[in-house]
Amino acid sequence: MKYAIFQMSIIAGKPSENRKKVLHWAEKTMESTFPDILVLPEMWTTGYSLSILEEVAEENGQDTIPFLTELAKRFNVNIIGGSVANKKNGCIYNSSFVVNRLGELVYEYDKIHLVPMLDEHLYLEGGKKKVSIFELDGIKMGLIICYDLRFPELSRELALKGAEVLHVVAEWPTVRKEHWHTLQKARAIENQMFVVSCNCVGTYNNVEYAGMSMIIDPWGSELSVGQEQSEETIVNDLALELTAKVRKDVPVFSSRVPELY
Repeated sequence: MKYAIFQMSIIAGKPSENRKKVLHWAEKTMESTFPDILVLPEMWTTGYSLSILEEVAEENGQDTIPFLTELAKRFNVNIIGGSVANKKNGCIYNSSFVVNRLGELVYEYDKIHLVPMLDEHLYLEGGKKKVSIFELDGIKMGLIICYDLRFPELSRELALKGAEVLHVVAEWPTVRKEHWHTLQKARAIENQMFVVSCNCVGTYNNVEYAGMSMIIDPWGSELSVGQEQSEETIVNDLALELTAKVRKDVPVFSSRVPELY
């Protein structure tokens, strides 16, 4: 399964400009690499322009879902649609959308853990629904958003439900880049699944973002790592049969004794 990850420099507060940018990227990427799945970063339509989210957030995914649906159908590609600022029931959520090749919305997730270090909780509402798995091309997968990576319970829950690939969409800052790197490897090794992350680059409101989008296999090997300061496309194939092999060779899940934890 071939991935193309857009390590994007987001134009803060400009949803229409970012959609044009993603459209151009998708056209170019599909012509050159023919991936099965495209991945976008967290808050890719607005960036962390939190103080103006009330003005630039969309209502119930009304802009992003049709945009992703059209892209998926046009190029016959699955899309992990990063996340966007999304108004629902009078609140703004950090919402992810996953669309399959047919343009069907197969999964929607609102970020549960909001980042106190970036004052996210002052502008956004935390998600209220548990994480769940979804399928693309018959493969069970999961998705978490940025700060969620620090809470291993989420990733373990997805692994116990059969996820073979965990997606992490993010705007992770450079000041905590070592955590970004280490936590992804930990999630991959402890859950014996691929971790595919998409981070952004650039600087906004005195926060620099770390890049270093990654693909890590179930053994913890780094298959791809993006640069720290450059917008780029990371392309790699996932040998999905490795998940079953690693889980057989090191039988973590059958060794668990959860009643004693």
